[in-house]
Amino acid sequence: MADTADSVLRTSLRAGSYHDSVVLMRLQRALAAREGVLDAGVVMATPANREILAASGLLDGSPDVTAASAGDLLIAVRAESDEIAAEALAQVDALLSARVASGNVGYRPKSLDGAIRQLPDARWVAISVPGRFAAQVADQALERGKNVFLYSDNVSLADEVALKRKARERGLLVLGPDCGTAILGGVGLGFANRVRRGAVGLVAASGTGLQAVAARVHALGGGLSQAIGLGGRDLSAEVGGITALQALDLLARDPETRVIVLLGKPPESAVAAKLFAAARAAQKPVVVNLLGLAQPARVLGNVHFAVSLAEAARLAVGLSHLPPSRSLALARDDGGAASYFRGLFSGGTLAYETQLALDLALDPLWSNAPVGAARTLADPLTSCEHTVLDLGADEFTVGRLHPMIDPDLRLRRLRSEAADSQVRLIALDVVLGDGAHADPAGVLALEIEHALALRSDLAIAAFVVGTDADPQNLAEQIATLERAGAHVVQTTEELASFAIETLPPPLRSEEGRPVSLDAVAPPLPTINVGIETFFDSLIEQGARALQVDWRPPAGGNEHLAGLLARLRANRSTG
Repeated sequence: MADTADSVLRTSLRAGSYHDSVVLMRLQRALAAREGVLDAGVVMATPANREILAASGLLDGSPDVTAASAGDLLIAVRAESDEIAAEALAQVDALLSARVASGNVGYRPKSLDGAIRQLPDARWVAISVPGRFAAQVADQALERGKNVFLYSDNVSLADEVALKRKARERGLLVLGPDCGTAILGGVGLGFANRVRRGAVGLVAASGTGLQAVAARVHALGGGLSQAIGLGGRDLSAEVGGITALQALDLLARDPETRVIVLLGKPPESAVAAKLFAAARAAQKPVVVNLLGLAQPARVLGNVHFAVSLAEAARLAVGLSHLPPSRSLALARDDGGAASYFRGLFSGGTLAYETQLALDLALDPLWSNAPVGAARTLADPLTSCEHTVLDLGADEFTVGRLHPMIDPDLRLRRLRSEAADSQVRLIALDVVLGDGAHADPAGVLALEIEHALALRSDLAIAAFVVGTDADPQNLAEQIATLERAGAHVVQTTEELASFAIETLPPPLRSEEGRPVSLDAVAPPLPTINVGIETFFDSLIEQGARALQVDWRPPAGGNEHLAGLLARLRANRSTG
């Protein structure tokens, strides 16, 4: 902070004079750059902004400033003399007029309704007004059938949920709040890089993450079909990934998108399961990079897991050059009769790793020894939905030998699971070596053959652990299982991939209406409410755009604004 010993502080308060934050920043810089001005502050007079000015020595505690409201413009100048400070304040109007005269202005409607009358085919409303007003503007846009890019932060979680649910019901999108970036129909909203059009579609709950992947895709020679920002809270349990699921569905139907990339922080487990189900249903490659999420495998069906943003971009560009594969078609669905997974493991660690590999894909997943997102099985003797059992756990070995020595209990459980018409896939581990059963594949093969003969819609996978030096003869054990009809795997990742290919995707509840592909078609006519530089950017990119000359309702008096809103609501329902 500048030395204030021999300086003069002057303030000016303009009631009900609203300007966006970029305009205020430019005005502050222009004042501070004047000769003899030591420091300057130009803010809307919210309590937080006044605290910042006070901490910077730019608040004099005068009664009018103390009583200022959030809708008032507060200007403070500290200068070498009173004359210099007064001259600086006198230049405020001239500086604001110069900004308007040099800007891309034209006629600016005073309201959203006025803007819609002037640009009726606008499909998007970009909102960057202060957070305490943003939800109301967004709700007005949805009521009028417009998609919303909500840059504003400080919007309550309850408002976000309400807005996104309303949008879903109407087949519209709400990107945000606190959504800094989107690229739709080749047009960047908010903070966006200029990238070529292409076949990669991004869905991101991370603004800078979206930009990093978009820029890397461009550098690798690829391009973007769409880049849909979600806002940082979309993947939370409270919001439930509403916009993410809408975006995945939209890009799955978009013929211009050949590869989808999903980015963000780790979602809640229930949200992660929904996202994975939507990714599986896309019938095109989906690259997932949810930072901090333990990777179940490198590839599960059409879903590819990346360990970094750079790898997500590299995978996406590589996959976008491949021809569409018929192998991405969904597993057959026989009316949902057989859809569950049952894992019968003699090894506890193999049961744990299988749970971690499949808990994204199988929801809910149950176990007598749960790890990760799995739930505790109420009765280990009775499977429930998707179940992974550790048959070597204490409850199964009281009074009997470990299942690696005595296979009787597992043979009985295999028989009962195969008889359940809801079971599609049963997985077994076959562990060889000294001390284990002399011929585990031989005793399992008869039961496997019997089960598969009775059920044409049943599959059985066998996870074989052993070496060519083991007394059971690894090659012969594998051959015995394959002759019986089992699909043999030797890693958890192979088992997880086979499970994804075999099990049908869970039925997704069709909530709301699908978002029309027209929503992201160029030239993306957009109404901008808030920061004017976003409007300037739209014009520079060739988009059809209109800037609203927005002012806080009731001059920023929130109590009066609430009364007016209730009056309007009563009038519309009366």
